[in-house]
Formats: sequence, structure tokens, C-alpha cells
Amino acid sequence: MKIVVSDFIEGAQAARGITVIIDVFRAFSLAPYAFDAGVSAIYPIADIEQARQLKRERPEYLLLGERYAQPLDGFDGGNSPADLSRWPLKNREVIHTTHSGTQGLINAINADEVLTGALVNASAIVRYIQQRSPQEVTLVRMGYASRERCLEDDICAEILLARLQGHGYPVDHLADQLRQAPASEKFFDPKCQSYAPEQDFWMCAQLDRFDFVLRLDKDMRPWRLVRYDV
Repeated sequence: MKIVVSDFIEGAQAARGITVIIDVFRAFSLAPYAFDAGVSAIYPIADIEQARQLKRERPEYLLLGERYAQPLDGFDGGNSPADLSRWPLKNREVIHTTHSGTQGLINAINADEVLTGALVNASAIVRYIQQRSPQEVTLVRMGYASRERCLEDDICAEILLARLQGHGYPVDHLADQLRQAPASEKFFDPKCQSYAPEQDFWMCAQLDRFDFVLRLDKDMRPWRLVRYDV
């Protein structure tokens, strides 16, 4: 199995085989929590106005999104996993646009399959890939605003890579490592609690919380994430 590790939108565009788009803080941690709460589909959208248009067409959908970590005007909510408890989510469909994660999904046009990547379902991702036995796997670290590497996505990629290669990876102090990431500062800043509550950090840091993967279904328009238990 050939494994390539790349970055940002360019990495997503060049990705081949089974591709994992990694966004730990917070897009692809939020998505598994949403499915666990009963969401039936998530529509990842790159463009803000396209997301708003879909909401106008389907007002019953929940519209979530952010740019530079902050919620967008006119949206139902931002990108906070903790905030999901505000809404009834059973059988709900969600529109989701973010600065990094959803951009990677939409741009992975040459991949055979596209999965979301985060710590919360890392082992499930590895099991899914091993079951599929692809010739090539691409791990794409989306980083901060799709332009700067970030510690949390780097760690997630390292864990996935090690496990896919049959190696161990030390995770006993994972939360302490993540706490050193510059992107984690907002979760502990009182001024940011309205859109980045501390609970988000701890939810995103829960390694292997879920036993399913989220795969991008390109047969539907718009594309949507669906859940696969492994």
C-alpha cells in the first residue's frame, strides 16, 4: 500500500486512491458527533453563498459554518461540536461550510474514495482502509485556513500513518500534546467562549470515540457525507 501525506487544497486536488481529508479542530470532529446524535446526512459546501442558497431551498436543513473559526452571519450555528446539543438532530440534514475541511472534501476530485479525518474516529478510518486494501492512500492535512500546517492535523496524520503501517504511536499524553497547539488557545480564552467553548477541545481530543467513518457520496447532488460502520 502506497501512502502519501500532503497538505491543503493542492494536496486534496492531487490526491489519489482512498483519501482522508484531515481537520481535527473542528470540522471533522463535529461531523461524527452530529451523526452520532442522529443526523442523516451532511452536505459539505465550499462556498458560503452556495451554502446560503441551499438553505433557502431547504429551510428545514441546519446551516452550520465558519471562517477563521467564527460563525457566519445568517447561519444557524458555527463549527462547534458542543453546540450541537442546541438542536434536535434525529434524522436532520446539515449544510456545513468551513475554512479548511469542507474545502478539502470538495477539491478531492481525483480520489477514488474520500473520507473525513479526525482523532475521534481514527481507528475506524484505519480499519476501513485496511478492509478495502487499496493500492494507494492519501492523507491530506488541511491545516489552518488551508494554508498553514497545524499541530493537531499533523498528529492525526502521524497516528493514521503509523497504524496503517502496523506501527504503534504513543497516545498516553495526547491531550497534553494538543493543548500545545496554537489553534487550541481559543478554546481556553474567555473572549472566545461564545464560538469556541472549552468543551470543543475535549470533544475533539477524544481518540477513537466513534466506530464509524464518514464517506463522501459523489453520486448525489449536492455531494453528501454518509456514515459507514466498521
